[in-house]
Amino acid sequence: MKLRSLMLMGIALLMVAGLMAPMMATASSPNAPDSERNRQDGPTATPTDPSWLGFVTARDTLSEKLNRRITFVKRWLFIQSEFTYGILDGCTALPEGEEEPRVYFGWKYIIDLLEGGQYEVRVSFDLKNSYVCDEVTEDVGSSGDSGAGSNPGGVGTVASGPMEIGAQVANAISGTTQTYLQQGKFKWVKIQATPGTGWAGFIADANSKGYKVLASVVGDKSRILNADYRAIYVDYLVALAKDGAAAIEVWNEPNLDREWPAGSINGGTYTTLLKDAYTALKAAYPNVIVISASPAPTGAFGAAGCTANGCNDDTFYQQMAAAGAGQYADCIGVHYNEGIISPRQTTGDPRDNYPTRYFGANLNRALGPFPGERACFTEIGYLSPEGYPPLPGTFAWAQNTSVAEQAQWIAEAAVLASQLGNVRLFIVFNLDFTIYGADPQAGYALVRKDGTCPGCASLAAAQ
Repeated sequence: MKLRSLMLMGIALLMVAGLMAPMMATASSPNAPDSERNRQDGPTATPTDPSWLGFVTARDTLSEKLNRRITFVKRWLFIQSEFTYGILDGCTALPEGEEEPRVYFGWKYIIDLLEGGQYEVRVSFDLKNSYVCDEVTEDVGSSGDSGAGSNPGGVGTVASGPMEIGAQVANAISGTTQTYLQQGKFKWVKIQATPGTGWAGFIADANSKGYKVLASVVGDKSRILNADYRAIYVDYLVALAKDGAAAIEVWNEPNLDREWPAGSINGGTYTTLLKDAYTALKAAYPNVIVISASPAPTGAFGAAGCTANGCNDDTFYQQMAAAGAGQYADCIGVHYNEGIISPRQTTGDPRDNYPTRYFGANLNRALGPFPGERACFTEIGYLSPEGYPPLPGTFAWAQNTSVAEQAQWIAEAAVLASQLGNVRLFIVFNLDFTIYGADPQAGYALVRKDGTCPGCASLAAAQ
């Protein structure tokens, strides 16, 4: 589909409440469920995004045209447009005697209804003019075929700039693993390392094949507050940089007691480790990218934000910022792994409106306390059980996500992240994991059980 000067901006899905029962349990990380999330009492996201408000206007106009109230739709897509000859050109004619509005910029909304039927509604940027066209003028496919809802080419294009895309891999970069990395046009690979494990061979091999390596390093949580062990941990980070790792993530999800000692969980306490690591790494290897640990996205710890067992991610980020973490990181680490709707949506999650449900709101929680800083997604992924048994209870929120949606949404998220201009790394969790059980890592994998990789194709098409 060629849109000439038009820019494809987004696709969104809204689920009818009865189609997907709300499921309160969710996961704070692909590697371990956050079973306490169902007790969260967090703030509600406010739908203030201009394109969303434009959609509301378009939906209301279509409701009036069809003489029935439309609350939920199956899919909507919007295109930011310049109307050279006016907003009504090629759309519809006004009743005789009405003056045509002088509107030359706005949106085209392509709306698919649940019961079938596709409509184009044009809306001015100020929301004062809205019209249902006599026919759809853009060929975007219908939601029932292989159109924009599943077409990898329909997500837009990754913007040129600082952001680079990678994936966490399960095995050495050889054979099929390298083939999949090439299919997805990945530039980075991520490894999870612990002090005492050797990665020199892997890093050298990855570098020789043109891939940069991100090492996310977790140590012994029971000893990390001990000065002697902390020195061992920091020395290990420096050794990884010496081996050729291009980026180092200092710890993982330290806002939870499964990763950091209970009773000492605080963004300020973590920042003391980050400072030690940053100082040592930059002294030895100034070009290595130092990434702050990504907290687990969660609201499990209530209105207070923290308990002895953990902190909500927004509170933890705020504590880090207050302790000066921005001075000791080239990039603020971010995780996003609980999405069941398009990353372009700012509302409409069938579970609730907690901010971590939404790609944009989740990122804002991370960067809000760090104005001017860059983000690094060290884990971003969508869980789909397609091809596997039903998901275990703590992950049941993703039971209805298809592989086609996974592929679509990961590419949409990459496009969105690149357009922001403040995202440095976009590391997909994961490329090719095969474990599927209480911890269904294979459900996050872009490479599916049948050996296909739709997510690789969608990411490649967007680059």
